[in-house]
Amino acid sequence: MIGKQGISSRRQWLVRGISGLAAILSAAIGTPAALYILVPPKKKKDSSWADAGNLNEVPLNRPQQIQLQRVHFDAWKIRSETDVAWVVRTDEDHVTAFSPRCTHLGCAYRWEPGAQIFLCPCHGSKFSSTGAVLSGPASRPLDQYAVKVEGDRLWLGDVESGNGAARSS
Repeated sequence: MIGKQGISSRRQWLVRGISGLAAILSAAIGTPAALYILVPPKKKKDSSWADAGNLNEVPLNRPQQIQLQRVHFDAWKIRSETDVAWVVRTDEDHVTAFSPRCTHLGCAYRWEPGAQIFLCPCHGSKFSSTGAVLSGPASRPLDQYAVKVEGDRLWLGDVESGNGAARSS
């Protein structure tokens, strides 16, 4: 027969064991959660410049659609996405890069070489090779990327809304 003293000490041992296990689990789960809330990870800034290729491959006075890769960082993940731009090179160092979306409703437009215009097939907006509106319904010029040239490399930055002015390096 087990006396009252034995049951009590066994019960105390189980209560302490369960309490200790609960404390260990709480610390294991709670510490990372508290650190996440109190000390968030540093956010890396997205690189706003993307390599758009060799400038010598862009023909003079003829818009060319190019693809480029943009890299985005968040606290835990790095992701790469493909972006598109229309690039117009008017001389050796003067380059303009347009966003691929019409400023009316964001449709993808195309270059019409016969008419020498950018044409939006959705609603019929027409733009010149400088991005200026030739006919609506678009009311503002094509959005442009910030452009810089380093050696023979073309770099595109962020989109600058409807400024209608070409950039050079």
